[in-house]
Amino acid sequence: MAEENLSVVLHSQGDLRLENRSIPEPGPDEVLLQMHSVGICGSDVHYWQHGRIGDFVLTKPMVLGHEAAGQVVKLGSAVTHLKVGDRVAIEPGVPREMDEFFKNGRYNLSPTIFFCATPPDSGNLCRYYTHNANFCYKLPDNVTFEEGALIEPLSVGIHACRRAGVTLGSTVFICGAGPIGLVCLIVAKAMGASKVVISDLVPERLSMAEELGADFQVKVKREDGPQQLAKTVEDMLGARPHVTIECTGVESSIQTAIYATRSGGVVVLVGLGSEMATVPLINAAVREVDIRGVFRYCNTWPMAINMLASGKVNVKPLVTHRFPLEQAAQAFETTRQGVGIKVMLKCNQSDQNP
Repeated sequence: MAEENLSVVLHSQGDLRLENRSIPEPGPDEVLLQMHSVGICGSDVHYWQHGRIGDFVLTKPMVLGHEAAGQVVKLGSAVTHLKVGDRVAIEPGVPREMDEFFKNGRYNLSPTIFFCATPPDSGNLCRYYTHNANFCYKLPDNVTFEEGALIEPLSVGIHACRRAGVTLGSTVFICGAGPIGLVCLIVAKAMGASKVVISDLVPERLSMAEELGADFQVKVKREDGPQQLAKTVEDMLGARPHVTIECTGVESSIQTAIYATRSGGVVVLVGLGSEMATVPLINAAVREVDIRGVFRYCNTWPMAINMLASGKVNVKPLVTHRFPLEQAAQAFETTRQGVGIKVMLKCNQSDQNP
């Protein structure tokens, strides 16, 4: 084992550094992982650029990264279900206490949850990392490390589609064809959606959406009004969709989502924008359109692994760029510029394969 633990550390807004840290020892319930593939998320870039997201404020140096997979190299004394050499995907949110949310299966809502790369908790964009073994999931032989890392964004799609009640025959409208919009598309199709419409400003993203199975693509222009866009979606489908999944957080897009959804349908808000938004709430109320929030995910990794192993979903096309860990600055800049879809960092010097 190399004695260096190269890590991507955010010290303050705009101050991103590569530095060597000591290799941690796993606690009784933890495993030490040699990290392999870590995706860069929009939130990682946001912390780098702004030093905060909402109430989560960077106050001390923090290792970035939470879309991750690696290999077990050391076991904590109490770990029995994993062994050295196992390839695992990491669920980054680990409850710290058995509170009411943990007990009723909604541990993502626990106010004290540990979450990788959310201040003050460090993430796993490094060579070696320890994590709670119960939140490390063994990968089947036919699922790559990169697919394992992509389970994190895929989980957002699973949780959103579950919250929306997507089922066999559902018609779905997805606002935004970035990485999260695209995983929502993939999952909605896998869960039986009959028709999916997706919208975005960027033609390249809509092309990727078409490749991944979107039935219709709406090219949004900045001057388009929300009701006008809603009518476009209705015309494409022949009726308003049962479900709308909003992945941008943009106020006008939330308005479009509400206007577009059929009476009695569901709008799920996945994208995070400003704290206050002006939306046609009365329009939603009188048509009994349910508006539901999404905060990360829970109980999704087993389903995601089965989806990938069975070939039911294919996330491989999402990875458009790869960089070795040493080129983290370049990888972050690529993500910031919005080039491609998903940028993947390769943390293991001796294995740069997917």
